[in-house]
Amino acid sequence: MRLVIVRRICQGFFLLLLIGSVFVSTVGDRWFELRGWPVNWLLELDPLVGLATVLTTGTLYNGLIWGALTLAATALVGRFFCGWLCPLGTLQHMVGAWADRYRKPRARAAARQSHPGQRIKYILLIALLSMAGIELVLGVVLPGQGLLTTGLQTGLLDPIPLVYRSISLVVLPLLAPGSKPMIFNGGLLTGGVFVLVLALSAWRPRFYCRYVCPLGALLGLTARWSLWRMGRRDSDGDACTNCGRCDHHCEGACAPADQIQWAECVLCYNCPGDCPEQIIGYASSPSTTGEIAGPDLSRRAVITAGASGALFLPLARLGDPLGVGWRPDLVRPPGALTESEFLNRCIKCGLCMKICPTNVIQPAMFEAGIEGLWTPRLDFRLGTSGCQHNCIACGYVCPTAAIRPLPLDVRMGTGSFTDTGPVRIGTAFVDRGRCLPWAMTTPCIVCQENCPVSPKAITTRTVLEPVPGMEKLMVTRMKSKTIHTDLPPSRRPLSGGDYFLVGPAGTNHALRITGHGTDRIELADDPSGAALRPEAPVSVHVRLQQPFVDPHRCIGCGVCQHECPVRGRAAIRVTSENETRSRAHALLAGTGLSQIKE
Repeated sequence: MRLVIVRRICQGFFLLLLIGSVFVSTVGDRWFELRGWPVNWLLELDPLVGLATVLTTGTLYNGLIWGALTLAATALVGRFFCGWLCPLGTLQHMVGAWADRYRKPRARAAARQSHPGQRIKYILLIALLSMAGIELVLGVVLPGQGLLTTGLQTGLLDPIPLVYRSISLVVLPLLAPGSKPMIFNGGLLTGGVFVLVLALSAWRPRFYCRYVCPLGALLGLTARWSLWRMGRRDSDGDACTNCGRCDHHCEGACAPADQIQWAECVLCYNCPGDCPEQIIGYASSPSTTGEIAGPDLSRRAVITAGASGALFLPLARLGDPLGVGWRPDLVRPPGALTESEFLNRCIKCGLCMKICPTNVIQPAMFEAGIEGLWTPRLDFRLGTSGCQHNCIACGYVCPTAAIRPLPLDVRMGTGSFTDTGPVRIGTAFVDRGRCLPWAMTTPCIVCQENCPVSPKAITTRTVLEPVPGMEKLMVTRMKSKTIHTDLPPSRRPLSGGDYFLVGPAGTNHALRITGHGTDRIELADDPSGAALRPEAPVSVHVRLQQPFVDPHRCIGCGVCQHECPVRGRAAIRVTSENETRSRAHALLAGTGLSQIKE
């Protein structure tokens, strides 16, 4: 079997593996749901994920050791990951092959010529790694306080998180059947980037791989020391007829007939089959025409790229978003590390968003600043409910432990964790200017009824308040439990059981209203004890149960915010105050990070 066919089979397998991993990332115990499937294995194979997290945190999460194996194999055989395993590379390959059907041979060869712009990806890699490791390089371990700070931004351009994010948040939601489609914020930006990557591949085959991909740059740098390599194998160097056929299907634009640019070769194996003289092959010796092992970068370009990466985060954090300028409306999933540590680990892959059973974990656009783009945040209105108190799924699919895998008893504060209490992701606050009982004299106890905490974190205080426009009515006639009065037109359903008629005896003798007409009010009790009489002034009062939030009990689940009947901006909203992950955001003594420390 030709190696090209083996490569295509391998590409198809890993593309299907990615799609399958995203598809099964749903909570359940059926075979096509999460049942121990290695849903983040491709992310763990990505060595850029492991390297960047080592630079930002100084530690290597155990699952990311797979990335070291990828680097070791690359140092042995070359950039096999890009040409054989990478799903985004496969999708670009497919688009480029489709576009080639409409190109003439000369145009195909021209589109696959090497270009100086292929050095851009190495500059991007240097900038991203300097952003991640500047503190480690300088030996300054003062996150968020020094002039130069670290941050993990490789996920913006790393192809594996990019394709995971695109398929999870755009492709599957568009294709998802059923009456409850998945909804994700920022679909235009996320999908637009994905479509742009594929569209550029129709113009220049594997455009993203050649010019942008930082993972390809890392693997290219590693491949320069590989033991096996592609190249010309004619001993005299004169067998080549310069037909140019080897360039017609070259996926890496690595100039195989000339001095091959070995760092750009993705081992597509198209050139050996296209060469009529059969002088291009794969061996342990260099090409007979010589080779260019790595990128040709000037010292100025390297210094500029490193300095740009080192200054990016300090400029982005001039407003001190991790300190006094923090956004309280930015609520992270349960188990998320402190914001600085979270940003040092999150690779923006979107797995936590896909697995969330209530769809409440959404990608941040610019709510967390430019460095927080595509990181997970909780949007209690877009989801089908709030963050379920007994759900711990997101932490168990996070490949970098940016969201800690919490045991259920820790999340709920049960068993041996009863004293510390449940994990809080925030606190609900009542907006009295929008709350129906507080601002509109309208009965509503939806938030209190739906609060899942026991004892409930939302309690109510019952008061009787006059209904606007019905404060001064005159009794014209009385007959048993029917009171005739000059009742103004109103759309209020006074017969709901929350409305009362108050006479001269005051609210202590309020009479419940059971019905009303244009000029009469029906009462549930005999009005004789309320001192009602013709020509006596009366008023209609409404019984209101005004909600209060107990910060000692509220866990910030957001169910109340989701169920609030006030559309648009809810009358009760969750902010990250009092979240367990940060002592700096604590409202109460005894709450904070210490609750989840081991």
